Amino acid sequence: MTQDATSRQRIQKIETLIHKVEGLADAEARVTTIELMQALMDLHGEGLNRLLEIVADDPAGLSIIEKLGEEELVSGLLMLYGLHPMELETRVVKALDKVRPYLKSHGGNVALLGIDDGVVRLQMEGTCNGCASSAVTMKLAIEEAIYEVAPDVTELLVEGVVEEQKPPALVPLQITRNQKDSAPDTEGGWKEVVGIASLAQGSTQAIDVNGRQVLFCRLNGDYYAYTCACSNCGETMSGAQLQAEALACPNCGERFDVLRAGRGLDRSDLQLQPFPLLMENGQAKIALPQYLG
Repeated sequence: MTQDATSRQRIQKIETLIHKVEGLADAEARVTTIELMQALMDLHGEGLNRLLEIVADDPAGLSIIEKLGEEELVSGLLMLYGLHPMELETRVVKALDKVRPYLKSHGGNVALLGIDDGVVRLQMEGTCNGCASSAVTMKLAIEEAIYEVAPDVTELLVEGVVEEQKPPALVPLQITRNQKDSAPDTEGGWKEVVGIASLAQGSTQAIDVNGRQVLFCRLNGDYYAYTCACSNCGETMSGAQLQAEALACPNCGERFDVLRAGRGLDRSDLQLQPFPLLMENGQAKIALPQYLG
């Protein structure tokens, strides 16, 4: 288990214990425990603030603090105490930049409309090239990217998914922090995949993720993930070769466009199912279909 995964488990355990304390039948024990936790947080907050002040006095201090803000565990801790060095808007913009390669593979993009009191408003752009779940998977990728670096976001409002050959439509989607926290983490969900960062440019690799074969490929510096079964012959795509921007099935030779959500190049009725894929600090995470249903 990675350090980040271990940290997230610890955070979840703390949240569970807090809920138990809030539900204590003994009012005096409940109030005393909450006051104790608040006193500890106040003490730790003052200590962290003073630590940052000392670091900032060093000539290289500001760059060190900036690096601390980019580390997931430390970043979450600083946000908990209101000490994160990076503004919320800056963090959201960085998250959107990280997820753009996946959005563009569906022929889409996203623009930040504004942030007000922790509510982030986004506008989906372009067309939704892919299966019926494309809009859902793109929003899911955006949600994960933003909440990972900005858990202080209270709500996401995503507007404007446009399907091909349809007039523009406004489709608001509200995603609250509680909805994200309640997402299942057993079957489906976001899964970490080790070793993807070492994938060579223009190459592919089939990896088993939670009992499902997933085909990863790297093209133009970006990473993509697709189902490993050919939608034409039904055989495995393991060993598929990249030919320019196309994935060629090693069994039947059918070609699929990597940059257009795995659509068949020779037959428009064929498509490889794409999975949301996020890369950060050399670590890959994909969302599996069970989570999307």
